Amino acid sequence: MKVLVLNAGSSSQKCRLYEIDDAGNLPEVAPMPLWEADADWTHHPGTTELKISNDHGAHLSEKLDTDVRTEVLEYILKHLWSGKTQVLSHISDIDMVGHRVVHGGSEFEKSTLVTPEVKNAIARLSVLAPLHNPADLEGIEVVERILSDVPQVVVFDTAFHRHMPLPAMVYPGPYEWYEEQIYRYGFHGISHQYCSMRAAQILGKDLDLLSIITCHLGNGCSLAAVHNGRSIDTTMGFTPLEGLMMGSRSGSIDPGIILYLLQQKKLTVEQIDETLNKASGLKGILGTGDMRQVLHSMKEGNPRAKLAFDMFVHRLRYYIGAMLASLGGMDALVFTGGIGENAAQVRKATCEAFAFLGLKLDASKNGQSPADQVISTADSEVPVLIIHTQEDWAIARECWKLASGSG
Repeated sequence: MKVLVLNAGSSSQKCRLYEIDDAGNLPEVAPMPLWEADADWTHHPGTTELKISNDHGAHLSEKLDTDVRTEVLEYILKHLWSGKTQVLSHISDIDMVGHRVVHGGSEFEKSTLVTPEVKNAIARLSVLAPLHNPADLEGIEVVERILSDVPQVVVFDTAFHRHMPLPAMVYPGPYEWYEEQIYRYGFHGISHQYCSMRAAQILGKDLDLLSIITCHLGNGCSLAAVHNGRSIDTTMGFTPLEGLMMGSRSGSIDPGIILYLLQQKKLTVEQIDETLNKASGLKGILGTGDMRQVLHSMKEGNPRAKLAFDMFVHRLRYYIGAMLASLGGMDALVFTGGIGENAAQVRKATCEAFAFLGLKLDASKNGQSPADQVISTADSEVPVLIIHTQEDWAIARECWKLASGSG
């Protein structure tokens, strides 16, 4: 079966086409997709940087004069069955479409087929994930227009965290909040689940016997404490705004700041929302949410860039410490995501704080940023790994499971 996966980020859109044996077992290691496309909106407002390729070696790189997600997505999908990156003879060759959906609320604890009721729930939950759920829903609706008869599956980022212990889930406000489903949901669950599983494979150990801290560091950032294959704590909460410093999101701040801005500075709720989600984090300190630009500017001696970097690492160390306490120790530390996989300086600065655990990075390996490898020294008490997160393959696996009746 051919499974198309759409993965909408807050500032990106990834599309992948996989072919999975209808009758056979799923491979342990993620296969190469037949076709892939990446759209990026981070560099120039009003434009989209687009890259498309297929397994035959054909490549397409363009800059589109639009940043309207639906227009870009429709343009991308046409290259599946036309143009030099074509891999399908007809649009009907697609058997199923899977989507990453960020917030599943309390309703969804596992992947599910798209129905009008499911779409309504995703729309309703958009208030909790305003940078993500609307984009996820747009992808579903684009596919409905182009592939009206193809079943669609939604895979929720919150599902992996749905069974965290109550002390990690409930906020220390009125108990009525919990009764009204205002509690910590957690996000990036697809990535955290895949990376913990892959780390166990690489280490040749049983996931059910490991305590792993997974660091998903991209434009959005979160950590998870994974014990025996289950999430027992994480840094994001009711929304993807809590926790670590991110590309353009503040992460956790004193809630009194919000009250002060409302009461004393007379900012509107909309202004504060815009500030916390789109004008904070690295972008708020340096004017860019791209860690590559932060590192480049820091190398040139920009003190504001150094501050942004040091703040990012400080928060990262702080929350790794929190996950460490929840686990009572760790058997592995995993870095993934755009920053986690590529920013050697971030990994080095972060790991230095945990030398007291006997954690030792191999400087040469860390500098090379190898995917799916251990980058700590042979005598390190705690293995450190870089895992290339395969959210898209994990979503394709969920589609296959639902189609085969094993999900």
